[in-house]
Amino acid sequence: MKKGLVMSRKIVHVVGTGTIGEPLIGLLCDFKEDLGIDEVSFHKNTPLTTDRSKVRSLLNRGARLTAHEHKFEGFKNIGIKPEFSTIEAVDRASVVIDCTPKGFGHENKKLYYEKYLHNTLGFVAQGSEFGFGKMYARGINDNSLISKEDRFIQVVSCNTHNLSTLVQTLALNEDKDNLIEGRFNLIRRSNDVSQTSKFIPSPQVGSHKDQIYGTHHARDAALLFKTMNYDLNIFSSAMIVNTQYMHILHFYIKVKNNTTIDNVIDKLDKNDRVALTDKVNANEVFSFGRDHGHFGRIMNQTVVSLPSLNIRNKNEITGFCFTPQDGNSLLSSIAITEWFLYPNSYKNKIQCLSPYFFDEV
Repeated sequence: MKKGLVMSRKIVHVVGTGTIGEPLIGLLCDFKEDLGIDEVSFHKNTPLTTDRSKVRSLLNRGARLTAHEHKFEGFKNIGIKPEFSTIEAVDRASVVIDCTPKGFGHENKKLYYEKYLHNTLGFVAQGSEFGFGKMYARGINDNSLISKEDRFIQVVSCNTHNLSTLVQTLALNEDKDNLIEGRFNLIRRSNDVSQTSKFIPSPQVGSHKDQIYGTHHARDAALLFKTMNYDLNIFSSAMIVNTQYMHILHFYIKVKNNTTIDNVIDKLDKNDRVALTDKVNANEVFSFGRDHGHFGRIMNQTVVSLPSLNIRNKNEITGFCFTPQDGNSLLSSIAITEWFLYPNSYKNKIQCLSPYFFDEV
């Protein structure tokens, strides 16, 4: 059993092997030495022969498999042997990153995580787990993090990363009162290329469940900035289109200070979390990530299409950008993990991922 919050071994445990969990486990394994991590373990819920190949691949990259004890036999029947039970894995971990489907993060928090606060540095959940803990996006609200106090963290969704980065870069970095309003339309891909359900036959419009912010994207961005005492006038809408390639964000940002296209491009270019592109097709951006990213992932928080940019009335900025989907969430998940492990040097630690921050796509 671990004693106190100071542990000799740095163990990161990932719960879930889906769209975010699987590439996150691989990233942690591939950059384990640079990140100062001694061990990576992961929880797999169900023993499926269709998932056996990816589990074996993750094991070959150095990760250690954990599962519910009553499912050990099922894993053994498909030729895979878990090393630790669910409880043992959480108890051993320095940091736990929950990448389970919507709702399970909260369930796991009650069942396991709250019971191991005494000997775990921190717990991280993904964008679907609203209310899990303090909202976080790398490069946005790092200064709001409070060591030993913020123990539960919710990494915001991929589209919230994109929206927040645009607001920060094009408005707030210049002047904290520069944003007059922001209006965003999320054009979401139907499902991920790895998924076989939830694909739709035609474009589908969404509803506005939040009277003030519209969809959760602007709501979560507003709450993210509230950790830094901002009160933003932003609103988002969302729709789904019948493609698997990428989300696209249409943005309208009205600022107090007059600006120009050249000034806007200069601001975007100076942010290493922003990639610029002359491409206008999602499949081309997706293909670039497949060919040049880490196992297909672009780590930038947004990819802005230069031909789409427009300035109206000298202070209304409009354009389209692509969301690198799980890539930006992976970056924030690793950044917050390193903050738990190395609060004074985590920004330097994560520079090992810089080859996957592209200036141009």
